[in-house]
Amino acid sequence: MDRPFDCLYSHGFARVAVAVPHGTPADPAHNVEAVLALADQASREHAALVLFPELCLSSYAIDDLLQQEALLAASVRGLERILLESLRLEPVIVVGLPLAVADGLYNCAVALVRGRILGVTPKSFLPNYREFYEKRHFQPAAACPVREIRLLGQTVPFGADLIFSATTLPGFIFHMELCEDLWVPIPPSTHAAMAGATVLTNLSASNITIGKADYRRMLAASQSGRTISAYLYSAAGHGESTTDLAWDGHALVFENNHLLAETERFSTSEQLLCADLDLEALRADRLRSTTFHDSVRAHREAVSRVRTVAYEWPLPDTAVPLARSVAKFPYVPADPSVRNERCFEAYNIQVSALHQRLEATGIAKLVIGVSGGLDSTHALIVAAKAMDRLGRPRSDILAYTMPGYATSNRTRENAIALMQSLGVTWQEIDIRPACEQMFADIGHPFARGEKQYDVTFENVQAGQRTSILFRLANQHGGLVLGTGDLSELALGWATYGVGDHMSHYAVNCSVPKTLIRYLIQWNIETHQFAQPTLDVLALVLETEISPELVPSDGGTLQSTEGTIGPYELQDFHLYYVSRYGFCPSRVAFLAQHAWGDRYTPAEIRKWLRVFLTRFFGSSQFKRSCIPNGPKVGSGGSLSPRGDWRAPSDGSPAAWLAELDAHTPDR
Repeated sequence: MDRPFDCLYSHGFARVAVAVPHGTPADPAHNVEAVLALADQASREHAALVLFPELCLSSYAIDDLLQQEALLAASVRGLERILLESLRLEPVIVVGLPLAVADGLYNCAVALVRGRILGVTPKSFLPNYREFYEKRHFQPAAACPVREIRLLGQTVPFGADLIFSATTLPGFIFHMELCEDLWVPIPPSTHAAMAGATVLTNLSASNITIGKADYRRMLAASQSGRTISAYLYSAAGHGESTTDLAWDGHALVFENNHLLAETERFSTSEQLLCADLDLEALRADRLRSTTFHDSVRAHREAVSRVRTVAYEWPLPDTAVPLARSVAKFPYVPADPSVRNERCFEAYNIQVSALHQRLEATGIAKLVIGVSGGLDSTHALIVAAKAMDRLGRPRSDILAYTMPGYATSNRTRENAIALMQSLGVTWQEIDIRPACEQMFADIGHPFARGEKQYDVTFENVQAGQRTSILFRLANQHGGLVLGTGDLSELALGWATYGVGDHMSHYAVNCSVPKTLIRYLIQWNIETHQFAQPTLDVLALVLETEISPELVPSDGGTLQSTEGTIGPYELQDFHLYYVSRYGFCPSRVAFLAQHAWGDRYTPAEIRKWLRVFLTRFFGSSQFKRSCIPNGPKVGSGGSLSPRGDWRAPSDGSPAAWLAELDAHTPDR
């Protein structure tokens, strides 16, 4: 890696800028100065591209002045000034102006960088209704008989079929369209995206009327989502002519249907909107979208007509910190309203799935082990709600708490209080006598009084609990409900076979630990149960995560996260590795950006190594034969029948080597 680790361009990101200058109608000389001031600001921000509004050099709402030779010539002189100044500026500059070509006048977008005009794209679809009558002045792109023109002494590609590929910035391929082009059933950018464009730009004037801003957002969001791309939209603002129209300077940046940035509307100041695009995420999503590629084949004739113009963009060789927000909890939305909706959906997916499984099998009873920890607590309240929906008594849930050698009073009391408050049929079964018999049978040193707390010691307890649950299910005609979560499956933190790895139905299997915390909190906040149950749920959330298999003997409580890493960090790693397939160095870069206030780079690197070793090396055999369970989130599940299929004898060597080679050891 030649560039600094702390440079966003080292990790498949690219900064873009959308500008809303303060123009003056029919005054190209003034408008050029406004463009250059914002382009200079974008250059200082190390943007790879800066987008300006439609006809920003001449102004848009000037009607028949667009057919005046003096104005057309002044606009081209303005473009020449920008071309000269671009020699000192970093970004590709995309501006709009009227150009006379082959005896026709065209509403054009021009892309230029470092003294080179990359290409000119004329507007394809000219509105001629309501307040717009562009056909009075312009010809559509399809009317032009030429595919290249001479402009400012350069031979330049001309047409709506152009995309521009930065050879020095993999994945940064942009396309230009103008305003109404986005409003039609198949925008030109659709075929451009199918041909490889990842950054779609729209130079727009777009006046404002009541409700139009929401429609713009919807169009830009939808186009970015359907084409798995970024969509940049710039509209004219303060300074445009208000003879019959008004303008709000609405600029937007969407990425795959997600809003990254938006200007303040109706501002009287010039604005430069910057956003960092995740090109690697777009590439990963396109790579996995079979229907995207099917669509490319279905439109192969149109796609084959798209021309690619290559250019070299000088990458910054200094640190350029990522300005993009990276969520600490990718499985849990930060916005409270969105999080509330996400929790509602996740919880009800689990409840509905369990409801269906019980209805389909005709099994009357649910058997569940309740430890007083997060996972079993959440599984139990899902089970209670499923029974409610089935119209069956909660007493059909047979819940068992099974204390062992390290069970704390706190978790035991939590488990009993929860079972009692929910009104399930419950019982406490002390597993120690059965475990002692097994220790004696296999000749384990613990049977002779030695304090040997090894893996066998732990798994005898875990296995005994699961064995009891299955036998109870046999006895009562019940279904064993699994409680293990997605995070534990990822890290292999489950006792294989007759252990917490196995059940008849694993209701939590695609819910990460970090989301389970919020799901329990959501149950409290939305009063899903009576107050006594909610009080117990609050106590569970305050309890440290521990397998409670090794006695503390007066020392420190056995800590799961001390062994396999903090779940909040490992869930972060899991999301980006399983959802996108990112390289470890990129995951580390993202983690440092999101979690740098809590973990040092060395700590992040340490726990990422643990994750990679366990996820790719030692745990797949457990995931290859997991029970059925509902997929909850788009982040995926690890079911071999669904989102994740991998060999059980794989090696983590390639991932560890990439981490070591491209992540600073600090």
